[in-house]
Amino acid sequence: MKKYLAVLVALAVAFGLGSGVAFAQQTGSIEGKVTLADGSAVAGVAVEARSSVLPLPRTTTTSANGEYRLPLLPPGEYELTFKLGDLAPATERALVLLQQNTVKNVTLSPEAVTEAIEVVAEGTPTIDTTSSELKTAITDTTIDALPVGQEYRDLIKLIPGVQYTEDNVRGPSAGGSGQDNAYQFDGVNVALPLFGTLSAEPSSHDIDQIAIVKGGANAVDFNRSGGFTINSVSKSGTNAFRGQASYQIQPKSATSDRENNANTSVFEDDKDWATLSAGGPLVRDRLFLYGSYYRPTSQRENTSNAYGSVPNFKSTRDEYFAKLSYTPLPNVSIHGSYRDSSRENETASVGAFAAASTALGEEATLGIAIAEGSWILNDKSFASFKYTDFQNETASVPDTRFGFAPALGQRLDVANLDTQGLLNVPLPLANQAAFNAFIAPLIQRYGFDRNGVRTGGGQVGGGSTVTDNDFFRQSYQAGWNYLLGQKVTHEIHLGYQYSKDEEDLQRTSNGWGSITVPGGRTTFNGRQVFFEAAVDQMGLVGGVPLIHSEFVSHAIEINDQIRLDNWTFNLGLLASNDTFYGQGLRETSGNLSGFALAPGRKYKMYEIDFADMIQPRVGATWAYNGRDTLFANWARYNPAASSLPRAASWDRNLARTIRAFFAADGSFIGSDPLASSSGKFFDDDLDPRRVEEYLIGTSRQLSARWVGRLHARYRYASNFWEDTNNDARIAFRAPEGFARELYVPNLAQVQREIGGSSYVIAELDGAFTKYYEASVESEYRSNKVYFRGSYVWSHYYGTFDQDNSTTDNDASIFIGSSNLADGAGRQIWDRKYGNLRGDRRHQLKLYGSYDLAWKASVGAFAVYQSGQPWETWDVEVYRALTTSTSDVNRNAEPAGSRTTDSHYQIDLNYTQNFQFGGRYNVQLRADLFNATNNQTGYNIQNQKSRAGFGTPRTFYDPRRLQLGVKFEF
Repeated sequence: MKKYLAVLVALAVAFGLGSGVAFAQQTGSIEGKVTLADGSAVAGVAVEARSSVLPLPRTTTTSANGEYRLPLLPPGEYELTFKLGDLAPATERALVLLQQNTVKNVTLSPEAVTEAIEVVAEGTPTIDTTSSELKTAITDTTIDALPVGQEYRDLIKLIPGVQYTEDNVRGPSAGGSGQDNAYQFDGVNVALPLFGTLSAEPSSHDIDQIAIVKGGANAVDFNRSGGFTINSVSKSGTNAFRGQASYQIQPKSATSDRENNANTSVFEDDKDWATLSAGGPLVRDRLFLYGSYYRPTSQRENTSNAYGSVPNFKSTRDEYFAKLSYTPLPNVSIHGSYRDSSRENETASVGAFAAASTALGEEATLGIAIAEGSWILNDKSFASFKYTDFQNETASVPDTRFGFAPALGQRLDVANLDTQGLLNVPLPLANQAAFNAFIAPLIQRYGFDRNGVRTGGGQVGGGSTVTDNDFFRQSYQAGWNYLLGQKVTHEIHLGYQYSKDEEDLQRTSNGWGSITVPGGRTTFNGRQVFFEAAVDQMGLVGGVPLIHSEFVSHAIEINDQIRLDNWTFNLGLLASNDTFYGQGLRETSGNLSGFALAPGRKYKMYEIDFADMIQPRVGATWAYNGRDTLFANWARYNPAASSLPRAASWDRNLARTIRAFFAADGSFIGSDPLASSSGKFFDDDLDPRRVEEYLIGTSRQLSARWVGRLHARYRYASNFWEDTNNDARIAFRAPEGFARELYVPNLAQVQREIGGSSYVIAELDGAFTKYYEASVESEYRSNKVYFRGSYVWSHYYGTFDQDNSTTDNDASIFIGSSNLADGAGRQIWDRKYGNLRGDRRHQLKLYGSYDLAWKASVGAFAVYQSGQPWETWDVEVYRALTTSTSDVNRNAEPAGSRTTDSHYQIDLNYTQNFQFGGRYNVQLRADLFNATNNQTGYNIQNQKSRAGFGTPRTFYDPRRLQLGVKFEF
């Protein structure tokens, strides 16, 4: 409710101030040149742009050299008219795309043209002759005609040259880690704060267009991405009242069986999606409203497990969206929107040998508030502003909750262990008569029935842990553009952005947490231990506060787009300043560390100055014949290390798991903290991660309906940060060429003052990645046909593979959290050089649609890509350096020595429309995903000492059919 009120207040202020305030919006632009038949420029031509998405028409006049521009246009289809004196007026259609510049040159005649003029299809592809960026825009018309899923992440598969993935957490590699991509929804950064992975909640039903920038960035829009940037703009109301209601289903009976035994529950669900949306004028030509409601559900019969029947799984989500678009004056546009989503998963997880009471549920809420707008001051300048508020609160909650918080010293109720926590029912051990006699009554009471015999090894009680993980992000940005010059023009852009990411993490135990039964086989302080509880310190009476972390960033950008005849030069500079804030210390003087312990108190962990993150952007584009281009670009990016406040915060020293020990009668014996992640110091004068990119290419307008692009690109990333042993270069035998010294020389003295970890945040010696890419792309559109195809050859290799650092292929592994550089066998010099997990040497994507004569269309998406690199992990190779038994991330051969099978699949769509009454339409559609049922395996079990070595743990989803009906008016 607070978020909703904040948006209403912001909108009220914006509407009240009218043209006196500059706000920003998600826009595109149109520009061009007006000439006579002999090529001479025509000055003073009145240019007017009209569109259903623009309440009032936008006007401008051509300059002395015949050029005009219409910036800050809401994406949509426009009608342009050109008028001057006795010259015959001209009318043109243009499609404005999100974050794209549409070039529309016009020739005026002294007399009206009488011959027929061919009307080309809406969205006919054209070339931006002023840009050296690798960018793509896709409209909702195209999306609707293709077999695409319902979530925002489903749209990523349409990006040319980007790895196809069905992972649910990590993003696809696009020449960087899966966390190097930037995800924007209506211009709001919806990557999880401090994690960098895409939030699960945004859906695609409200999206009008998406825009993607893969490379060649300029210093506009604060692009620091080490991968790709995807943005979207939502639908808006217009002067016409329109709406729709749709319903889609995917029954489990319409999903093929899996050809393997892994992940069998992924498609056992009955799924459906319901959507309502409508938009129209509140005040004609001034104020538009658009709103929607979205409800996806998923249900699964969990039937039974070893303990008997299990409650059915059910997931429900309710998402509401409202957007106001206001144009108080032709040169002022204001938008405000609010999105609210609430999801609840019942019986989200329960083990095969666990009682139904141990099930965990999940809860999540998402709120996105936006106030934005623009003010065109005159034909030469405009200003913009944007405020966003993103909140994503998540929780993992046991279905069975115990109504007490434990305290050290408190007795364990051994007569009712299933009301104390998650009881792990013990199993008898050979040659342990006393132990077996002690646990026999527990097995008889809490064990599961196997052929009429009570059996141990299961779990009863309630889920052990309650986790509340809440994320917040606020952002403000403002920009100003000014055009100067005549024959040589300069479009100067100045911008400033502030953003703050926050996380509140609280992990408490449900009762005593996880309870095990040593049964007298272990001792503590000389006394036999019969019961042991692992309880989170946060959950104890008088426990530690929740952990609050912050990442604050400032960015300043200046960009000059220089135009001279058919040349466009782009000179820009983006400078960033990042500050990490942790919790648990306060600054003090008189000691070595400069800090004193202060649980719950915010402190500044580390700061990267503007001077250390200067990111130049240089591009040149030559439209050598006025419509085809040659282009080149050099750009530097400094991706944010935003997860470090979470990973290294000092209060993590307190948020540990406590082992509590009890006697046979449940009386408390004592406690002992388990090792866990903890506060870390930073090495001095770290160089921020840097990505250098070089790009060359050419684009050609092959015909009025057909464009093509060739490009080659190289990216080099270095200065990778990670947590590592302070003595790693000494203890784990760094080879010749590496500095064999401590990262932080005085860490031992610091630890004596304020504690902390023996790990530090450091810039890893020898860590780098390289990415080579060669691509050919083509797009064609006529009145009935749409087609886009791309082939990309690429090579992604190096020594730092964040996507390949744990046994889980699809997780929020962030800087300071992975196994990279942790102990023996995991250092950069330990066979880490090679092909990285995201390397896909060959990739082909083809998709398109065809309109049939009977008000129907067919669509298809096809992809082929090379397999996933992998290598053997074996701790025995490093036995002389460690006593660990874990193979994880300990390469026994060079990285990427092996590769999984290549994958291909085809997705199909058929859509049938039935129009009646002049304005009504009923649409039936069927989407068939993975029509060939090609369930290629990947994510190989590569640990040499574990069962199943060399076999896939994850498989591409099987063939499945979705059916839908939609009513439009």
